[in-house]
Amino acid sequence: MGETCDELQRPGAEPAILSVPLAQLRRERTSVKWGRYPDDVIPMWIAEMDAFPCPPVVEAVEAAVRRGDTGYAMGGPYVEAFTEFVAAEWDWHVDGASAVGVADVLSGVTHLLRLLTDPGGPVVTSVPAYNAFFEVIEACGRRVVQAPLTVGHRLDLDRLATVFGELTAAGERTAYLLSNPHNPTGTVHSAAELAALADLAHAHGVRVVSDEVHGPLVMPTSTFVPYLTVPGTERDFVVTSASKTWNLAGLKAAVIVPGPGAVDDLRRLHPFLTYGASQLGVIAQTAAYRDGRDWLHRLVAELDANRHLLATLVAEQLPGVRLLLPEATFLAWLDLDGLGLGPDPALELLQRSRVALSPGPIFGRGNTTCARLNYGTSPEILREAVDRIAGSLG
Repeated sequence: MGETCDELQRPGAEPAILSVPLAQLRRERTSVKWGRYPDDVIPMWIAEMDAFPCPPVVEAVEAAVRRGDTGYAMGGPYVEAFTEFVAAEWDWHVDGASAVGVADVLSGVTHLLRLLTDPGGPVVTSVPAYNAFFEVIEACGRRVVQAPLTVGHRLDLDRLATVFGELTAAGERTAYLLSNPHNPTGTVHSAAELAALADLAHAHGVRVVSDEVHGPLVMPTSTFVPYLTVPGTERDFVVTSASKTWNLAGLKAAVIVPGPGAVDDLRRLHPFLTYGASQLGVIAQTAAYRDGRDWLHRLVAELDANRHLLATLVAEQLPGVRLLLPEATFLAWLDLDGLGLGPDPALELLQRSRVALSPGPIFGRGNTTCARLNYGTSPEILREAVDRIAGSLG
């Protein structure tokens, strides 16, 4: 099963990244994660980790503020740092000259969907899917087309073939919004699955936009495959950022990477749309990509330990819960049907146990018995949360 986070924090070693005490989090954190609920609630909902920050990022941001380097961002060093990182981690060699910086992943996705589809046109996504996908698609005047995953939470290629075929036969310009790795299930799509998806999309003239913000957070038992590294993706796009991996959602920056056949499409974006990344966000994320790889590898080891701890706690204390052991991210997908909590189990658990989870229905059609749990926290907080849930069930 691997080491626990407690075992990873040995005498003389650096403190575990995921070891911030609950009292300290409540006292010092002012983000929406910690401000939405009263202090008696353990927040395990939004995708924000309870992590000590990456030291090179802290040093870079502090130094920038001290010297007054808080003007408008230059994107070149950020893109360069990103290309160096993906080459080192995944042997993915990106042409930095073709990549474009944007404010954040969701704004990049928005710009691409408007480019690739018509007003009111279809954007397909596999559900359960990241809840913000639905909001982004609707906000840019497109319509969501939901294509469920298989019962094993893999891409349902047969269903996608049917959906793509129906939409394009009707003459609609269609995009597919991919979550790679998949949020909320933590599924890591294989190279074969991604290549099959690319073949389907190409055959039907569907353009793929892959959100790969969780790409570096793949567990040691799996291998992350950047979508643009598989054959047949030349006309597609990746949008990504250091924001999730290094817990930098408040320091905004992101990058759009086009396939070789999509470079001209990306150049059609008005330059104004590619502004908006924060100078401090660019500085922070550049430092993360360049100098934060050791921190990242420590974090993944701690998340690996936490996912196994969660599996053990659920098996021992919550036998009515089905946990899909995540292969990536710091998010776990739980089926709470066996607890008999009624039509809104996440709300019921919030009221009973004072633990906040993300309710399943926000991730797409169905999923009424499911919830997403953020295990990017300390083992102590994780244990307390499961203890509270178990104790509340009587």
